[in-house]
Amino acid sequence: MSQIAVIGTGYVGLVSGALLSDFGHTVTCVDVDENKINGLKNGVIPIFEPGLEPIVKNNYYYKRLRFTTDIRSAVQNNDIIFIAVGTPPAEDGSADLQYVLSVAGDIATHMNGYKVIVNKSTVPVGTGQKVKAAVQAILSGRGVDYPFDVVSNPEFLREGSAVHDFMHPDRVVIGAESQRAFHTMKEVYRVLYINETPFVETNIETAEMIKYASNAFLAMKITFINEVANVCEKVGADVQMVARAMGRDGRISPKFLHAGPGFGGSCFPKDTRALAKIARDCGEAMTLVEATVAANERQKLKMVEKIVGALGDLHNKTLAILGVTFKPNTDDLREAPSLVILPELVKRGARLKVYDPEGRKEGSWRFASIKDSLTWCESAYEALANTDATVILTEWNEFRNLDFDRYKEIGAGEYFFDLRNIYDKKSMLEKGFKYYGVGV
Repeated sequence: MSQIAVIGTGYVGLVSGALLSDFGHTVTCVDVDENKINGLKNGVIPIFEPGLEPIVKNNYYYKRLRFTTDIRSAVQNNDIIFIAVGTPPAEDGSADLQYVLSVAGDIATHMNGYKVIVNKSTVPVGTGQKVKAAVQAILSGRGVDYPFDVVSNPEFLREGSAVHDFMHPDRVVIGAESQRAFHTMKEVYRVLYINETPFVETNIETAEMIKYASNAFLAMKITFINEVANVCEKVGADVQMVARAMGRDGRISPKFLHAGPGFGGSCFPKDTRALAKIARDCGEAMTLVEATVAANERQKLKMVEKIVGALGDLHNKTLAILGVTFKPNTDDLREAPSLVILPELVKRGARLKVYDPEGRKEGSWRFASIKDSLTWCESAYEALANTDATVILTEWNEFRNLDFDRYKEIGAGEYFFDLRNIYDKKSMLEKGFKYYGVGV
């Protein structure tokens, strides 16, 4: 079994480290945040990810998984080092590589022998070579000549399904420049390799591009069906039936053909902008990706227009907001449509009663600018009580089976904005609701 260090304990780092330890490897997770590390040692998981907590606790108990702030010992005592730190977007849309390159410098500073340095963070094409150059420069400055390999091993984890995705990937992508590195990575993922998971072995630049191209294509697919939905509303078509029929075409597939308020999260918005920037920098135009970015922002505002168009003046109106995370089964609000929609509703005079099963902690500071017009609730029905309208922004399972008999009892309004299309329009109209979906 391999000796692995994972630097960074965010979504990607913690899930990767925990699951690699579950594969039987000895894994040391490193982070500069001492409170986070101490919490992990005490079983406090800093993110909400279904199925992750028991894996972390079990492997920590059996000492296959360790947590530390000591990067020096982690580098020196492990042969394979994953970089899994954030690459936040810069103002020009590019990925900010300061944390990746800082970690690369730390690795080079403490190297004591051959290391495989694995970029797990989502990084632009060319980052692997930058990491390689940064490490080599520091080794030369130290006057040592330790051999090392840099590998690109992009992640394809969906928040809310990350544990399943790590254990049952569609493919494992490995970009490297030596057979030694390829062999080492196959040993890391031996459990998947013997289960006949497809492995894609390529150069570093191609592996880096695979990640961006994959995310951009899925983002375009979401945006495409959203724009089709907007047309459907105008011409009397049903986007759900359109998407269902499209999805039966094997060349298209039904995945990511769900109309809604726009995509969010830590990947699609950031990666589409970064890929567009990469293209501009090398003198190429990715017009489809550029249009996807712009259309996704428009889609969020179209949801506001839909609500205002139905309700009219929002002053003295109270709206129940069900869900603020960018998707269900996560506590992540990064780039969530709610971050645009809620402030716009408040700007137009609305008061908001908000409930999300996991979104309150992050939402409390993300919505600080509208806190005087926003009340956090402990349940869906508390949010619904004495409101003029319901707005579903996140398709949490508990919102799929609301007790509509209680609506009149608790004073919930008849306007129902189902921005995830989780209810049937016909049955909602029969119940007496003024129902508004997306593209239906």
